[in-house]
Amino acid sequence: MSTIDWEALRSAADEARTHAYVPYSKFPVGAAALVDDGRIVSGCNVENASYGVTLCAECGLVSSLAMTGGGRLVAFTCVNGDGDILMPCGRCRQLLYEHSAEGMLLETVSGIRTIDEVLPDAFGPRQLAAYAAEHEND
Repeated sequence: MSTIDWEALRSAADEARTHAYVPYSKFPVGAAALVDDGRIVSGCNVENASYGVTLCAECGLVSSLAMTGGGRLVAFTCVNGDGDILMPCGRCRQLLYEHSAEGMLLETVSGIRTIDEVLPDAFGPRQLAAYAAEHEND
């Protein structure tokens, strides 16, 4: 996966965005990611009248990842209704980190960044595995 086709990912994110359910904010979002097995998964935001249970596009993407066989995310992008790149919020960065391959790349408003750059000092499955390995004989 040395070469990422960012145009294909943006296109998949833009297609996902067309399915967004946004009757309240009118702010459609689409997200797409490359999986370590070569698949592209995507998701869109789905709003709810109670706002608090609104699903971000990243939630839909991770659900699609799980439903289509799992794996680790290698590269990610997210777009708004105009096709402009969006930065995932902190909650979604954590969600992406949980399912990322080490060094996952994100297309951001300030260029290509790694997951560790956009969520420094993150805590997730890799840290839990390292802790378990350290304390295996405790």
